[in-house]
Amino acid sequence: MAVAGIAPEPLLKVRELDKHFGPVQALYHVDLDLPSGKVTALCGDNGAGKSVLTKCIAGVYQADHGQVFWEGHPVHIHAARDASRLGIETVYQDLALCDNLDIVQNMFLGRERLRNRLLDEDNMERAAAETLAGLRVTTVKSIRQPVASLSGGQRQSIAVAKAVMWNSKLVIMDEPTAALGVVQTRNVLDLIKTLRDKGLAVMVISHNLNDVFEVADRIAVMYLGRLVVQDDAANFDRQSVVDYMTTGGSSRGGGRAKES
Repeated sequence: MAVAGIAPEPLLKVRELDKHFGPVQALYHVDLDLPSGKVTALCGDNGAGKSVLTKCIAGVYQADHGQVFWEGHPVHIHAARDASRLGIETVYQDLALCDNLDIVQNMFLGRERLRNRLLDEDNMERAAAETLAGLRVTTVKSIRQPVASLSGGQRQSIAVAKAVMWNSKLVIMDEPTAALGVVQTRNVLDLIKTLRDKGLAVMVISHNLNDVFEVADRIAVMYLGRLVVQDDAANFDRQSVVDYMTTGGSSRGGGRAKES
């Protein structure tokens, strides 16, 4: 039971994470907290280290130094399957969907359900429909639509639904509203809020500060491989986030900066 006045343990904690690529150091002693039931926006300019940090958490890269804690316990994420077993799913910007398959086939790709050694199409259809309904995804006409026929926002929704079908606890989304129109962006932002309301931890990597301030409960900013600040979104304004992104610091007082 949580003690009054003490924040609960974050679902995922990263401590002192370093990552090198040959002589180039991409991450320097990164600390990051991702609590359940919160949307954490990870911001930073191009080359700040956001993608490298994300891929270390997702098991695509292995950190050279540092520790990851999951539900308070140290864990070692050596591959993407290790992250998936914990309940970490990542929706990358390319979405990794197959245009030639329908929605159900995409959601169960590589995890097909069998009955008497045959595909259990009815079971998969029911599970896909229940997941989409639970996420309030109502814009698709049929779960048997080819993914190639979907809009950008619908594709994003299907990629997220695919991620959360497998008892995930943390969903990482890389630029989820990039290249989307106004209506599609609204649908995706509502979907992010739904994930949070279901108690999941959500990390959103985004350059769009309008989206960040609409959905984020917390903001973390990276600058040249270092995570320079993380705090409640209410303690930032747009200019302070821009300051941290472009200079690594801010004179406006927004956010708690990590001590050097």
